[in-house]
Order: sequence, then structure tokens, then C-alpha cells
Amino acid sequence: MTEQGSIGQAEWLDRYDAAYMQNFGSPKRVLVRGEGCRVWDVEGREYLDLLAGIAVNSLGHAHPDIVAAISDQIATVAHISNLFTSPWQVELSERLDALATANAPGIPARVFLCNSGSEANDTGFKLTRRTGRTRIVAMEGSFHGRTLGAVSLTSKAAYREPFEPLPGGVVFVPYGDEAALAEAVDDETAAVVLETIQGESGIIVAPDDFLRAARRITDEHGALLWIDEVQTGIARTGQWLSYLPSGVTPDVVTLAKGLGAGIPIGACIAVGPAADLLGPGSHGSTFGGNPLASRAGLTVLDVIERDGLLEHVRAVGEHLAAAVLALGHPDIVEVTGAGLLRGIVLARDIAPAVADRALEAGFLINAPRPNRLRIAPPLIITAAEVDSFVAALPTLLEG
Repeated sequence: MTEQGSIGQAEWLDRYDAAYMQNFGSPKRVLVRGEGCRVWDVEGREYLDLLAGIAVNSLGHAHPDIVAAISDQIATVAHISNLFTSPWQVELSERLDALATANAPGIPARVFLCNSGSEANDTGFKLTRRTGRTRIVAMEGSFHGRTLGAVSLTSKAAYREPFEPLPGGVVFVPYGDEAALAEAVDDETAAVVLETIQGESGIIVAPDDFLRAARRITDEHGALLWIDEVQTGIARTGQWLSYLPSGVTPDVVTLAKGLGAGIPIGACIAVGPAADLLGPGSHGSTFGGNPLASRAGLTVLDVIERDGLLEHVRAVGEHLAAAVLALGHPDIVEVTGAGLLRGIVLARDIAPAVADRALEAGFLINAPRPNRLRIAPPLIITAAEVDSFVAALPTLLEG
């Protein structure tokens, strides 16, 4: 293996371009180390991580509890196959089931553990087919993943059309439009799938009553309500699950990203009668729920609870939004989102250029849309670290 610091960034990027499939394009930097909310590239430059691997590194980089848990687990047993279980898999499953049913304690729930958000959503897709119905209503602006099943639920034509024909029966309605949803759902609908906040569309938040309306409409037609919490779940919005304040209980919940703090993990939780739709032999995963990933998930839940991160995320998220708006900059229209999943809406289509300038200035952010910046830092970020970015933002906007 090549010594990481023995060659420069440009050579690593040339080697990447020659060896790796070009589906991501050429990366901006070669990162080699992280600690807390900061990362360093191969040439020693430091950056404040305000993206957390796109809402994945929930506890930042090299968190001591994660390091200790993973080090202990890898030295104990990392993988055992799904022919067996482990205490860590059982405990994580129990805790996720309890989180998913927090609005309706006592309702039975079961979880399937996998390796990513796309896989969790593929599991949810297969589960809906077991209802005997094949029609799914999804949202315009949605993003549910890139595997064939998950991308068929994703509205962006550029993601779907090159791979058609995709699994059929999916129709799209305007996000947040209760009347359109009511018109689209009928007695042949298997499920309605939605995100409480559309992350890849630029942090678009559903209207306050939309989740309750979706629950009512699906109940009226015997359809499943499926909420994708891949980006919003596990304290990202300052709630364990972002739908909890609405009071609803979905039939299906999908998770990934922040649950593993960087260790690949996904989860599909089925609630009530839906918990029995997938039986023996109907689905599987070689690596899903192995001891290593399960231990990581348990540690994340423990640290969030122990360190009061739900309250911290709400407080720092509100601080960030208020500080950005207080700049009074003409290019800043509004700040959307909740907790530490925030979108900065701009008056001009300059977001990609702003993200590039931020990188040069030592901040990792991204631009999911031409006029929107996404901020999704580690949940442990401090108000002082946030303020360093806010202070730099006017210069980044002006170029």
C-alpha cells in the first residue's frame, strides 16, 4: 500500500480517475484524517466539516466511544452471517422498534437490518408488494436511493430514465399537496412513500399537517404509510425520528446514514400488521445486522442519549438559522429545515460556486440545488464552530 503522504493530491486524483468508475465525477479533495468536526486532506489542509459525509458522521470523526466500541468488536467478532444472531443485533433491533413506535407504545414492530439507505428502501419496496397490491404513490422532488428499486421511487428523471424499464406501478404527486395525494391514493394503492424533509431537493420541509393527512388518506384506503428517515432520522432534526412531533405512526420506516456514524448500516422497520409481511426466505442480506454494524448503531444511540444531543441539535440548529438570517445579506432568502439539517436558500443560482469557495476557505458544504446550500454537520458541532462559518458566509457569497 502506498504511503498516503508520499504523493500529492493531484496524483491521487489522477489515479482515482483512472481506476474508479466515473459515476461521481472527479472528487474535490483527498481526505485522510478526521477528528471531531474537522478533517484534513492528504496535503495537510484543515476543513470544518459541515456536511458529515452527507448526514452520516453523526458523532463526528474518530469519536472516542465509536473508536472504542468498534475496536473491541473487531477484536471479538465482526461477522457471523444471518444463520446466527448476536446480542448486539437483538438489542439494536429492540431499540429501533421502540423508537419507531414511540407515538403508539405497545404496537408490535420488527426490523430488518441491511447496509445502506437504498437497501432499506428496497426492503420497504418488497414489503409493499406483499400486500397483494403493486401501486405506490411517491412525491415529486423525492430521493430514495440509486438501486433499481429505490431509484424507481426517486422523482428526478435523470436518475431514473437511463435505467428504464424500472419496477413499475409508481406515480408521483406534488410534495405537500394534500388534495393531490388524496386524489392519487385509491383502493389499489399499496403504499405512500415520503420524506418529512426532502434533503436532495435542497431541504424542503413538508407542511405541518401533511403527515397527518397522509396517515388519514392511507388508512381510508388500506394502504401503508412509509416514511423515509434515511437522512432525517437518528437525531438529525433534534428528534429521534423527524415524524414523531406529528403524532403519526407509520407502517414502514427506513433508516441509514447517521445510525452507524460512518459504519455502513441500514434499517427497515415495519409496524403493526406490516411487521409480518416479510417471512422466511422472502428477503436477506449477507452483511446486514452483523455484530460490527449493530455495535456501532447501539453506541450511536447510547451517546446521543447520554450526551443530551437531541436538545443540543435543536439549540445549535436554531442558532445557525438565526445567525445566517441575522447577516441580512441580499443573497440569503431564508433558512429551511430543522435541527442540524438546514438549507440556505439563495436569491441567485450561485450555490455550486459558493460551495467551491467554501471548500477553498476550509468549509465542507454542498449545493443540492443551484440556489440552495445544504448544511448537515456532525451532531456534536458547537455554536462557536457554526459561527466561524457564518462569519465567512458573506465573503463566500460575494466571491
